[in-house]
Amino acid sequence: MPVEIKVPSVGESVTEAVLSRWLKKDGDIVRRDEPVAELESEKATQEVPAPATGTLTTSVAEGTKVPIGAVIGAIEESKTAGAKAAPSLPRPPSPLKGEGGEKAAPARGAVMSPSARVLVESKGLDASQLTGSGRGGRITKEDVLARGNGPASAVALAPREPPSVRPPESPRGADATPLAAGERETRQRMSPIRQRIASRLVESQQTTASLTTFNEADLSAVMALRSQYKDKFKEKHGVSLGFMSFFVKACVEALKAFPITNARIDGPDVVYQNYYDVGVAVSTERGLMVPVLRGCDRLSFAEIEKGISELAAKARDGKITVNDLQGGTFTISNGGVFGSLLSTPILNPPQTAILGMHTIQKRPVAVDDQVVIRPMMYLALTYDHRLIDGREAVLFLVRVKECIEDPERLMLEV
Repeated sequence: MPVEIKVPSVGESVTEAVLSRWLKKDGDIVRRDEPVAELESEKATQEVPAPATGTLTTSVAEGTKVPIGAVIGAIEESKTAGAKAAPSLPRPPSPLKGEGGEKAAPARGAVMSPSARVLVESKGLDASQLTGSGRGGRITKEDVLARGNGPASAVALAPREPPSVRPPESPRGADATPLAAGERETRQRMSPIRQRIASRLVESQQTTASLTTFNEADLSAVMALRSQYKDKFKEKHGVSLGFMSFFVKACVEALKAFPITNARIDGPDVVYQNYYDVGVAVSTERGLMVPVLRGCDRLSFAEIEKGISELAAKARDGKITVNDLQGGTFTISNGGVFGSLLSTPILNPPQTAILGMHTIQKRPVAVDDQVVIRPMMYLALTYDHRLIDGREAVLFLVRVKECIEDPERLMLEV
C-alpha cells in the first residue's frame, strides 16, 4: 500500500497552507525523512519530509492551497529503493507543441520561483540556459525577464540586487492572471506570509500609541575592538564578530535598567518579563521575518553571533519554524544593511519597543571642542506610549548609546 504524504500542522490556529513547490519530482526515488515539498502558511514556511523510502507520486500542483491533513502525494515503498536513492538530476527540457511552433518547457529539476516558471513557459525559454541569482541558485522572475530581453549572457552579466530586497516571490494561485510579455500590469496573489505581515502591520498601527525617539552613536570604539580581535575571534569561535552582538548586549543592559521597555500590556495589567528574548528582523524573498534569539542575557558574544547567523539562514532558506518566530520580548531591526540613514520602525505587538539601527556614516562631530570625523549611526526607538513614557524611552536609548560608545561596559555590566 502506498504511504500517503499529508500536510502537517504548521502552527496553532493555522488551518491551511500553500504548496509552494515540490522539492522532488513525480517518479523520483526518495529516502525516508528527506524533504520532498515546501509549504507556506501565514506564519512560516515548512518542509514536508518523506514518510517512507520509495517512489514519489505527486497529486497536488504547486501553488495550490491545501487544508491541514490533506493528502498531497504518496510513496510506493520499496525495499531496494533506499540503496538506489540519490539526488535527482534535472531532466533535459522536452518540446511542448503549441500554436505557432514548438516551445521548450522548463527543466523540471530547475529550482525556480512559481512566477519565474510561468514566465519561462509563456516565453518558451529553456530553463537550463538560465542562471539563478536567488538563494541557492534559485531562478527568480528577474532572471527570466533579463534572459528574455537580451542575449543569453545577459542573465549572468546583469547587475543583481541583494536577494533580501527583491519583491517577495509568491506562489501563484489557480485563479492568478497569467503573465504575458508586454503587459502594462500583472496581477499576482499575495503569499500567506505577506498577507499576515500586512495584517500585523496595520494592527500594530491601529492598536498602539506609537512614538519614536532618536539618538546617534559613535561606533569608533566598537570598530576598533572588532578590528583588533576579529581574526582571533573567528579562529576560536568559527564565526565573524559583527555589530549585531554588541547591539543585542547593549539592548539587554538597557532593558534591565528600564524594565518597562521589556514589558507588555495584557488587558488592564502590565506583564513584566524577566527574561530577554530578542527578535532580530531578517529580510527574505518571502517578506520580513523576525526570528527570536532566546535568553540573550545568558549568551556570550560568540553565541549571539552564531545564533543570529543560524536563524537568518533558516529564514532565508525557507526552513524557519513557527517556534522560531514566537515569544520575543524586544526587537532589533537593522535597515542600515540596505543603506537606510534614518527610519521609524513599527512595533511588533505585544512587544512595546523596537530598536532601529541604521547605516554607519562618517560625519564631522565635536569632540572635546574639536571637529573630528567619526563613524556615526542614527538610532531610533519606537515605543508604545500607552505604557512607556518619553523619559524611559530617551534614557533607554542613551543607555544603548553609552554601551556602544564604551563597549567595555558590556563586559563589566556597568
